[in-house]
Amino acid sequence: MFKLLQVNDVVRIPPDKFDMPLEEVAAEVLRSTYEGIVTREFGAVIAVLNVKVSSVGKILPGDGGIYHKASFDMLVYVPTIQEVVEGEVIDVTDFGVFVRIGPMDGLVHVSQIIDDFITYDEKRGALIGKETQKVLEKGMMVRARIITISLGSGQSKSSKIGLTMRQPFLGALPWIEESIKKSQAPKK
Repeated sequence: MFKLLQVNDVVRIPPDKFDMPLEEVAAEVLRSTYEGIVTREFGAVIAVLNVKVSSVGKILPGDGGIYHKASFDMLVYVPTIQEVVEGEVIDVTDFGVFVRIGPMDGLVHVSQIIDDFITYDEKRGALIGKETQKVLEKGMMVRARIITISLGSGQSKSSKIGLTMRQPFLGALPWIEESIKKSQAPKK
């Protein structure tokens, strides 16, 4: 789930930036501090927006920088248990597929793809259902439900998101379209 949070913090303006506009420097410092990181408190920080800085700052002994109070908005992505997400398959392995969901990646383990025995075709780089012949390969768009979350601190690569596609109207988008057509077909 994407959220827009209002945050208050103190920003350090380095001495070599004193000749630049305060709001511009503060925005630059806050972006380099927050954007692209994951915290348990906020989730994955995508962007720092609407930076407002107090014109009065504090100088601390032994530090050449000036500290200013700042308020700003952060656009964040917070994965939520049971949330249905859509994303692109970015990697296929013998144990499952990795799906890009916004700024993070999730794993759909082979046991959570479909109710079928799945084999890994190494040459093709695809997972194939034995009976259904459904194929899952890199570049396909899928819909899945988040079932586990473990947010690490720092870069988004340290976070783990578990996904499932073993529920009605989840899976590769072509599979879902096929299911809808079958359910709408007149019964004989």
